[in-house]
Amino acid sequence: QVQLVAHGGGLVQPGGSLRLSCVASGFALDYYAIAWFRQAPGKEREGISCVSGLGGSTYYVDSVKGRFTISRDDPKNTVYLQMNHLTPEDTAVYYCATAQFVSGEMCPADFWGLGTQVTVSS
Repeated sequence: QVQLVAHGGGLVQPGGSLRLSCVASGFALDYYAIAWFRQAPGKEREGISCVSGLGGSTYYVDSVKGRFTISRDDPKNTVYLQMNHLTPEDTAVYYCATAQFVSGEMCPADFWGLGTQVTVSS
């Protein structure tokens, strides 16, 4: 079964960190660009970061630039999103997706994975 599942969400205090994992099953991630999106309550889903196939290039939206880092471990069929200096505004359900990498802008998603809840609160 072809599937993408995001793991690693939870409750964290402001200023804290979390690392999300996007794990693929049923296919190999190697040549796929992978994007992270999030959807906060009452808001539209927004793209926040993506990494090209084989990891040569990355993109971040301004709101997470310098705080979040996307990386991939293709032998583990996993893409990570390291999130530091979290604020309550980062509270959302986070999703990963295969995507089409576009240099200099957010990647459009192709195939969506299951999300994970991140809550930043004291």
